[in-house]
Amino acid sequence: MNIKAQVTNLVPYKPGKQTDEVKKEFGLSEIVKLASNENPFGYSPKIDEWFKENGVNHAIYPDGYATKLRHSLSELYSLQPEQFILGNGSDEVIQIISRALLEPGKNTVMPAPSFPQYKHNAIIEGAEVIEIPLIDGAHDLTKMAEAVNEDTTIVWVCSPNNPTGSYINNEDLRSFLNNIPPHVLIVLDEAYHEYVQAEDYYDAISLIHDYSNVVVLRTFSKAYGLAGFRVGYGMASESIIQAIEPVRAPFNTSVLGQVAADTALSDQSFIESSKKANRQGLEQYYQFCEEMSVDYFPSQGNFILIDFDRDGDELFQALMEHGFIVRSGKGLGFPTSLRISIGSKEQNEQLIHALRGILQQ
Repeated sequence: MNIKAQVTNLVPYKPGKQTDEVKKEFGLSEIVKLASNENPFGYSPKIDEWFKENGVNHAIYPDGYATKLRHSLSELYSLQPEQFILGNGSDEVIQIISRALLEPGKNTVMPAPSFPQYKHNAIIEGAEVIEIPLIDGAHDLTKMAEAVNEDTTIVWVCSPNNPTGSYINNEDLRSFLNNIPPHVLIVLDEAYHEYVQAEDYYDAISLIHDYSNVVVLRTFSKAYGLAGFRVGYGMASESIIQAIEPVRAPFNTSVLGQVAADTALSDQSFIESSKKANRQGLEQYYQFCEEMSVDYFPSQGNFILIDFDRDGDELFQALMEHGFIVRSGKGLGFPTSLRISIGSKEQNEQLIHALRGILQQ
């Protein structure tokens, strides 16, 4: 087979350990999985109610335009339905944008470390990748802007950033956007938008109105708790959506995914309660870090990156043997850290107790 040269050295995405796998490996009956930034409280009960009361015809294709979901999104954000693109998770929207804009001879600018799919897709398309190191966990917006040249087609911004949880405030982001040429697409990845509590966080919808080269990505996989349904979306000017829409595969979101996402939008009280519980959970970890004198990044997401100044893989393994699945920082660019998803109050207490024991050995 004549596989693309740039693909031969790529490593497939490696998901976190699954609970059944860990149970079998260590002979455990209970597992707490806090590795993939999922919502520990599940999803809105309205979704199960809908499925109990309504039927779905699985023998026909889904609505390829996701019409009802588009209209619900447009009502929520006061945008036009034509200003949205739907994807099999926001991961697919990243892929669509990359396929539409990147090619050999072009380049893309991104923070590092950040969400790895920006780089992954750029390599597949044969584009040059320009990575700008974070400063104390945050984007170096000045150097990112300086790195943009005539061959740049996409600049990626992740706010809150995965894996650090850092965010960009309104003043800094607008100053950055003003320094990017209008022919360059700026992608604001906001997978954790619903969890943000910072008062100076920017309003993405106003940015879409004010900047013709901005696209905003969001997902139903995190705060909405619908990771298994695989629905994400992008928002931008109608001209941007029209330009990239031909790359989208037909019927790329399922009937079930569209219904679940549409129903989830109608229950914003669930999002607010999840946001409140998440903030309380973060405070549990902040207190633990202060007591143990370990460094961490204050987070605007539903996870926290803690630097234990010890091998991240070893700590990951030790916690797994105690029945906790987290993420080692080694594969995330922080080799002595762990990224821990925020769980319920009880789950956080249990994991912190286990961590204390491991660190005090």
